[in-house]
Amino acid sequence: MIRWMQRARRMSGPERWRRYTVSTMYFLAVFEAVLMSVWLRDIREDVGAGPFAVVAVLLVGHLTLQIKLSLTAPYLGAAGPTRRLLALHLAVVSALLAAGLALRAADRLEPTQLGPFLVWVLMFAAGPLVLALPLRRGGAVVGALCAATLLAALVIGPRGEWLAITALTCALGAPFMGLTYRASAWGVKLVDELDAARAVQARLAVAEERLRFGRDLHDVLGRNLSVMALKSELAVQLARRGRPEAADQMAEVQRVAQESQREIRAVVRGYRAADLHAELAGARAVLRAAGVDCAVDEADVPAPEEARSALAWVVREGTTNVLRHADARMCTIVLRTEAGRAELTMDNDGAAGPAEPGTPADGAGLAGLRERLAAVGGTLSAQRRTGGRFRLAARIDLAAPEDPGPRPRTEREAS
Repeated sequence: MIRWMQRARRMSGPERWRRYTVSTMYFLAVFEAVLMSVWLRDIREDVGAGPFAVVAVLLVGHLTLQIKLSLTAPYLGAAGPTRRLLALHLAVVSALLAAGLALRAADRLEPTQLGPFLVWVLMFAAGPLVLALPLRRGGAVVGALCAATLLAALVIGPRGEWLAITALTCALGAPFMGLTYRASAWGVKLVDELDAARAVQARLAVAEERLRFGRDLHDVLGRNLSVMALKSELAVQLARRGRPEAADQMAEVQRVAQESQREIRAVVRGYRAADLHAELAGARAVLRAAGVDCAVDEADVPAPEEARSALAWVVREGTTNVLRHADARMCTIVLRTEAGRAELTMDNDGAAGPAEPGTPADGAGLAGLRERLAAVGGTLSAQRRTGGRFRLAARIDLAAPEDPGPRPRTEREAS
């Protein structure tokens, strides 16, 4: 018993529930065996040795096949019963019922002895049949079996109170037992599905965390790598001309590289948050260093820290896109708060490509920004405009309740 309890503790929840359900089916079979043993003891002297042996053998076969049929149910993870097993079970149940009716016809059983026998056989046979077969088919088989048995009992007689009680008990007991079996096995299947869904949820959480980590790396390294490439190119040109400013540019490359290392370490730790004012100042300095005239019109934004951080990421990604993908001479960044809504727009005049005005833009960085803004109730639009201009606009409703959602679990937590 102690070993069994120790093994049960090591089982998973679904496996434990499956064992409990199967044990319940075994218990019902044992309970039927006890009832039938008491019944056989009471009729032994009345029916004779030969009929008694036949009924006893049929009962043993009925109990054995009942357990086997229950364990083949698709709800319990099996492939379903074979036609041979199903036909054999129905044949044994029919033979057992026919034996009881034959003993009554030979006047070896009293009606009060036959009634409980018919009820118990039909009740306990209904459970495995409804469980192993589709619901409608199993119900039809059980209904036909009950109807045929009660009709035969009516023909044999006598007709009286015992027959009415037997019919009523069968009409209530057989469906109850069938649905009980079905519901128990359905519970096993449901628990298995929930366990599988939990495993899928864990894998999705890991995948989401990987996407978040990749997005953060893209946002952190995008602008810095663009600045390093720009500074390195300028340093090469200055060095070829013999200008001493080349060393200053390479020192700036070294500083940006060291800053990138610190930011990557912060991303790995998961504690990095972008500062809006720092990003605006950095964008103005970087764009001007790249030869882009940058004007920043900044207003105070009384927004939660998460919203300000999301807007800071918009500034960083927008600056990266201007450096990488645009041939801009002018970039304007406007930050405003109106009617309970914070709005950040970045306009530049270097939109490349033959796309028509109004065509939306997309990319990995913009998709990451949309995810960040959606987490704080914001939206993002990125469109080409007339005159070769490009506008990146982020809007956050400061009056809406903020619901950043559950924190994605790391791979260690999901496992």
